Amino acid sequence: MSVIHNQPVEDAMSMLLIFRLEGESFGVSVNSVHEILDPQDPTMVPNADPFAPGLINVRGVVVPVIEVRRRLRMGPAEGLETSRMIVVEHCVDGSPTKIAFSADAVEKVIEADLTKIEKVPDLGASWPQIYLRGAIRRDGDLVVLLETETLFAPNAAQAA
Repeated sequence: MSVIHNQPVEDAMSMLLIFRLEGESFGVSVNSVHEILDPQDPTMVPNADPFAPGLINVRGVVVPVIEVRRRLRMGPAEGLETSRMIVVEHCVDGSPTKIAFSADAVEKVIEADLTKIEKVPDLGASWPQIYLRGAIRRDGDLVVLLETETLFAPNAAQAA
């Protein structure tokens, strides 16, 4: 058994969904991915936190839309032809909850060796470290693995 970021990992190999935001490659575990959708305009909720400003309907279930770009200090999405919404299932306050976020493109699913995760240096990365699990190298590209526990936590912005 390996240890990554002080957490034991039963299996070093993991399947990751790779997607793009502002030209950069990011990854999340496919275990949490529920589905990938064409973009939808969320219904904006008055006085909602900018972290989760709107809702979409996913097969009859109301799903909050998380502004991942805002958390990662990126500009607003540009509505590209390749844009997709990624719906993940994540535990919020102990309950499994579906959450959606936008990506500029969804590329592929890869198998990655999580024992080879490298720390993303504080210098040179504009993203808050609290939302990053680390990075792996894949086909000459750097894939930043997101720490979904903090990225999707409603109160994580205060810690960043």
